[in-house]
Amino acid sequence: MNSERSLCVVGLGEVGLRLAISFADAGVDVVGIDVDEERVAQLEQGESYISDIPDADIATLRDAGFEAHATYDELDDVSHVAICVPTPLQKSGQPDISYVLAAAESLAERVGPECTIIIESTVYPTATEDVIAEVFETHGFIVGEDIFLASSPERVDPGNEDYHLTEIPKVVGGVTEQCADNVEALYGDVFESLVRVDSATEAEMAKILENTFRNVNIALVNELVKVANNFDINFWRIIDAAKTKPYGFMPFYPGPGLGGHCIPVDPLYLSWKARQDGLNTPLIDLADSTNREMSEYIVLRTTEHLNERRVPLPNADILILGVAYKPDVPDVRNSPAIDIIDQLEQRNATVSYHDPYVEVFETPDNGTYTSEPLTAERLADADCVLVVTDHSEYDMEFVVEHASLVFDTRNATDGIDADNVRLL
Repeated sequence: MNSERSLCVVGLGEVGLRLAISFADAGVDVVGIDVDEERVAQLEQGESYISDIPDADIATLRDAGFEAHATYDELDDVSHVAICVPTPLQKSGQPDISYVLAAAESLAERVGPECTIIIESTVYPTATEDVIAEVFETHGFIVGEDIFLASSPERVDPGNEDYHLTEIPKVVGGVTEQCADNVEALYGDVFESLVRVDSATEAEMAKILENTFRNVNIALVNELVKVANNFDINFWRIIDAAKTKPYGFMPFYPGPGLGGHCIPVDPLYLSWKARQDGLNTPLIDLADSTNREMSEYIVLRTTEHLNERRVPLPNADILILGVAYKPDVPDVRNSPAIDIIDQLEQRNATVSYHDPYVEVFETPDNGTYTSEPLTAERLADADCVLVVTDHSEYDMEFVVEHASLVFDTRNATDGIDADNVRLL
């Protein structure tokens, strides 16, 4: 491996594997580390475990010399390391950066001097400069002199076919100027545009701002859709009308709640960090509660729509369409379908689901469900078909034709004029 222009990717999930492929495509020597031995075995066999990364991309990656390892023992002398491990929230609401710290500890025991470590994982502001840097300092490194540390938060959007990873501008901030220079030396040859900020903390804050902006604005439309329903008007048409203004408005859309590992999570990193410093973030906290309450509102509206047809929710047959957190992906992390199903079951409804991307689905309270075939007979048997995720392959005309009642929380039935459709 060419140690002057090489990259080790730690964590080969949605972010890390895409990063490895992009750098290998650009001619960079790439090696990968993931503690999940099953993932490593699949990559060694040329198999992808991510839905929109084909096996052919893995074959190309391997042809470029890529190898994956389940331990750090075979870590080569690389010039750069990108840490792409999960950073979930604990039940207490505290950010869990233990995976990042564990990776940093393992690297500190093995990397040579002058290596550049890039934190791609989303962490709270100051984490890189205060906490992660300390790991390397305790091993005798001086950050900015004999090891280099920077933040360049990932901007991966699974399922988005409009933007390739390298086409999305890449924010880079170093603990020192030289740290950022070292990232630019490699990343500048792969990404079409780099956005340099003055520190690692600024880079971390930029990522949190991006997703907090979305979280708060989604909460706003989730609040307003309830008002519009009270006025008995179509809120989706209101948004379409408002977005014709050529300035000063950006459309956001209501839904059954937020899901995934970014938008519902990242703002809480910031609010937690602010509390540690004696500051409050009431707008972030209110947006979080507003979005989380949407599942309860969906169940309430489902009950009302069933009551219109004199069907009580207890023992009603509810068919959920889509349990992934967003369209056309198999990812169910933090999906609003989890809470919706649990709340329906608590009210003694009979719940099943169909999702072309998720064969088996679990909720904490009610165990395991298996996706049912989406047939005309199944649609006709359901008392309510509840659209939670608007996968593009759903034929909504077919659904509306055969279902007695469709409660559409995503406006997936837009353009279909039918008496049996109810919109969020």
